[in-house]
Amino acid sequence: MDERTLRILTLARLPGFGSRKISSLVKADGIDEVIEQPRRFTDLISEPALECLADGSARGAAEQTVKAATAKGQSIVPLGSPDYPSSLAAIYDPPPALYYRGSLGSGARRVAIVGSRGATPAGRSLARDLARGLSERGVEVVSGLARGIDGSAHEGALLGPSTTLAVLGSSVDIIYPAEHKLLAARIEARGAVISELPPGTPPVASQFPSRNRIIVGLSEAVIMVEAGSRSGALITARLALDEGRDVLAVPGRPAEPLAFGPNLMIRDGATLIRGLEDVLEHLGIESGAPKTLSSPPDKILDQLKGSAAKSIDQLAVDTGLAPPLLIARLSELELAGRVERLPGTLFRSAGPA
Repeated sequence: MDERTLRILTLARLPGFGSRKISSLVKADGIDEVIEQPRRFTDLISEPALECLADGSARGAAEQTVKAATAKGQSIVPLGSPDYPSSLAAIYDPPPALYYRGSLGSGARRVAIVGSRGATPAGRSLARDLARGLSERGVEVVSGLARGIDGSAHEGALLGPSTTLAVLGSSVDIIYPAEHKLLAARIEARGAVISELPPGTPPVASQFPSRNRIIVGLSEAVIMVEAGSRSGALITARLALDEGRDVLAVPGRPAEPLAFGPNLMIRDGATLIRGLEDVLEHLGIESGAPKTLSSPPDKILDQLKGSAAKSIDQLAVDTGLAPPLLIARLSELELAGRVERLPGTLFRSAGPA
């Protein structure tokens, strides 16, 4: 791990030294000076923080964080790095570093889709359709991997060819909710699972509002599909407005509890949308013919072509893929109709390779 990353993580470990202070130092190119001559910055650094720098405990904690992340297959990108998403760096308090598994994407246009955990079937279906339509037109979909609208948005995005990014309120090695572990693996294979929290951090309610600012920061616009009066999606939408990002909302009947959030945001200036065509028009994207999942050479399809059904264990041996990525890819191929799952967890080709 490079020295700059370690220094930023060291500052992040100091008591009372939050993301806003680190962001201001990165912009002023002052990270090295603070680390090397901390006593010159007593207006920024408290006495307990100075002691953590002097005794090396903050540096030691940063080094342990890097080791833990590496052991868990996580990458780290610090604020100020060319690989750090520029739209996220532009918000008021960008995370000092992002931990992620997978790939942060191509830098294409990104749109967030958020909403209620207790969404209706109709709401989940709409979120899935919107995400798929955006993915088919080269837009990366961002959401929070929660139950309900978030999970449906990720599932829809995976049906198209573009990346999807899941931002967690826990560290990326602790998937929450647990039932989305397979979905997270599929996202990792095609996009990234992201957090600002170091390895081993469990989900805590207070961390989710902070997580929402990352969803906003990664996105040029936020779409709200169903949200009650206490939904975290309302926090996300308010943050988006504060950061000058567009908010689009699907209206609902006033008597419906999950229509409260979208209707409120529309009253406060959000753009009303009825479906994908409205979203594409707002974004200035021609509806045109969607791009579908391509069919590049695939180790799994190569092994199943013209052969009998195979188990996951046999496919792992034949392809050399680690089981989590193998399972994720099999799920994608199954959803695309290219692989058929048989009793006994066996798989066979369901179409031309």
